[in-house]
Amino acid sequence: MSVTIIRGGRVLDAGTHRAELADVLIDGAVIREIGRPGLGAPAGATTLDARDRLLIPGLINAHTHAHGALVRGLAGDRVPLELLLNQASALNGNRTVEDKYLSAQLSAIEMVRKGCTACYDMFVEFPAPSIEGVHAVGRAYSDVGLRAVVAPMMADRTFYQALPGLLDAIPPPHRAGVEALRATPYTASLATCRTVLKDWPFDRARVRPALGPTIPMHCSDEFLTACRDLAREFDVGIQMHVGESRGQAVIGPKKYGKTLTAHLGDLGLLGPRFTVAHGVWLDGEDIRRLGGAGGSVAHNPPSNIRLGSGIAATRAMLEGGVRVGIGTDSPSSSDTQNMFESMRWASYLSRAGTLDYRRWISAEEAFRMATEGSAGVLGMGDQIGRLAPGYRADIVLLDLTRPDFVPLNDALLQLVFSEAGGAVDSVMIDGRLVLDRGRLVTVDEAKVRAAAESAAARLREANAGFRETARTLEPFVGAFCLALAREPYHIARVLSSEGAPGA
Repeated sequence: MSVTIIRGGRVLDAGTHRAELADVLIDGAVIREIGRPGLGAPAGATTLDARDRLLIPGLINAHTHAHGALVRGLAGDRVPLELLLNQASALNGNRTVEDKYLSAQLSAIEMVRKGCTACYDMFVEFPAPSIEGVHAVGRAYSDVGLRAVVAPMMADRTFYQALPGLLDAIPPPHRAGVEALRATPYTASLATCRTVLKDWPFDRARVRPALGPTIPMHCSDEFLTACRDLAREFDVGIQMHVGESRGQAVIGPKKYGKTLTAHLGDLGLLGPRFTVAHGVWLDGEDIRRLGGAGGSVAHNPPSNIRLGSGIAATRAMLEGGVRVGIGTDSPSSSDTQNMFESMRWASYLSRAGTLDYRRWISAEEAFRMATEGSAGVLGMGDQIGRLAPGYRADIVLLDLTRPDFVPLNDALLQLVFSEAGGAVDSVMIDGRLVLDRGRLVTVDEAKVRAAAESAAARLREANAGFRETARTLEPFVGAFCLALAREPYHIARVLSSEGAPGA
């Protein structure tokens, strides 16, 4: 195993907001010691010059969808969650295995370039997950060098079947085609996942599998309990979108007689390996139930605002014992894989919900959620998310000569509130430089860009029919879901009288 000594850099201490000069000794993939400048190193150790560089643990993306990288910008402007789901086939249909690999590779490259060293990816395949597709996504992360949890997103009900009353709201001339749509039986998806989990071909310390039953209403109870049992058998995580939009929250009591989180709790899904993605519309009891079970929330503030879903109650989650990580969501729903943006908005948006500044999410809390919190969401909290002896050497070096850090008055505040990813100079994952002074060393970026442009053009043409169908259905789906979202609900997560309790 090689030994590396990083010399001359400043190591961020989030607790003190300071960044003192320190050397970091790395033995293979693990940090062995952090000490004063001049720290001893074995003969033959490789020296990495970090002068004028700030060292931070790699940011960790607790929730993304790599399939969105090839359709960035295509979903439209004023598009809430349900209208995005209405476009699912138009955005993600007709993909080859190579397209799935390429999209994940493109997403991984963006994350590395923006200081992210690990992610939890709920990627989708139509009509159902395949062994080849899951392996392609895992291979993409492995080739780029990004650490990842890969969770195929699955359902056994179509979007139109999942929302009670939606089919009836679509006029008869258009309804027949929608009614004819069928999701893959859950037994087929679970059989694929069983094979994937049993014969996982990647190093689980770097790329590991999980399960992603997408949204409670989109999955039968039989499917959800089967996912629960499979996850327990193979000791893997489950991540689901829960309470992302107000419409989803309203459906819970209508369909199950209780909130979505309460229903999942009754099915036995909640636990330390379970993550709620978004969780905007969790109420106080939902939060207590999730926290009591040791569960997590992957908080995605830019996506929540982009889709108009609302402002999650992150302070209440933290106080309720919920593990909170930060994510970006898909490049097609939040437009970026930039964890610096997500971290900043996690703090900023907390200030829109209360005048009590003592309850705002601090810069330190946002940073810890984007590192230690997200590491816990990935099930890697004892391995990554900190710069400390015994942790994996996932380290980001930022250029302190950039304007955002000059003068360096408060390293943490300037990192969280000013930095947008432009200062990322080098990225190390498992002790290996993946980005070296701005140059990606693992894959040929120019080749990836060219392949992405070609694939995107082909897919736009191949999915033109799906896109036209989505446009035709949009007025009916939009009117139904807006009416649903305006129905009374007992909590408010939007800054509007329409989101007030009882409105």
